[in-house]
Amino acid sequence: MQRKQLAALGMTFGLAACSFSPLALATEGGGSIYPNGNENYLVGAVPPPGTYVLEYASYDHLQRLRDNQGNRVGLPFDVKVAALGTRIVRVTDTQIFGGQLALHAILPLLSVNADIGGNSDSRSGLGDIAFGPGLGYHDGNLHYAIAVDFNAPTGSYDKNRLANLGRNYWSVQPILAASYLQSSGVNADIKLMYDFNGKNSATQYRSGQEFHLDYALGWGLGNGWVAGVGGYAYQQTTADKRGGVTVADNKGRAMGIGPSVKYDNGKGFFITVKWQQDFNVRNRPEGGGLKVKFSIPF
Repeated sequence: MQRKQLAALGMTFGLAACSFSPLALATEGGGSIYPNGNENYLVGAVPPPGTYVLEYASYDHLQRLRDNQGNRVGLPFDVKVAALGTRIVRVTDTQIFGGQLALHAILPLLSVNADIGGNSDSRSGLGDIAFGPGLGYHDGNLHYAIAVDFNAPTGSYDKNRLANLGRNYWSVQPILAASYLQSSGVNADIKLMYDFNGKNSATQYRSGQEFHLDYALGWGLGNGWVAGVGGYAYQQTTADKRGGVTVADNKGRAMGIGPSVKYDNGKGFFITVKWQQDFNVRNRPEGGGLKVKFSIPF
């Protein structure tokens, strides 16, 4: 396995970084600090010491809302979010607890178009920036990493707007990621995340804690290509609070799945592409999206 491949210790941008202020959904505005399913193959493989740049591009189209029983909400809903995130990773020579110390930061650019209940809004610009440290480990074909991301409220926000580029609160997200890689045969990746969300000072709303799982499972064809499936599972674990009062019966959950491919030229360039469709959605928007990740060798 070429150790020029890059890890994904954390990722925060895209649809999840947006919020739709007037909606009464699980977590404020029906979103999360992490865009579910954003990761793919190579999620846990930390490269050798050096500086690396990755690009994440996504397009999500949400066309309906689901309530606590999974029934479609009658409110007209159509939201499109395009995102491009530049991620800079610095892998150091430092060893801590036997793992390579890596640092990263993500600068997301968003374009949001929302048409909800007959009202429209469009926003473009910088979203919420994420940064944090991680440790990478290697054992043959198995590579894994532990990390923590800090998500800063840098995206534009106004509680009276229909669409926002940020969520207006800090969040801390512990992460565990693992990848089993081989040129021919089974490839498997998983990323586990847990969100501890701060309070939105503009609305006095605190979104509940959230669990995310991204996965990819494919077969290496021996020529740099891997083909298979990828997706996510999501569950809100604690209730939201508005002004200190618990919001009942509105915990979110969702799953997603779709075809996923990877190409790696073995010389520092790789690209992963996935289309995923949401299902089993509760108290959240539902739709589908395209997710692309690629490295920029230099």
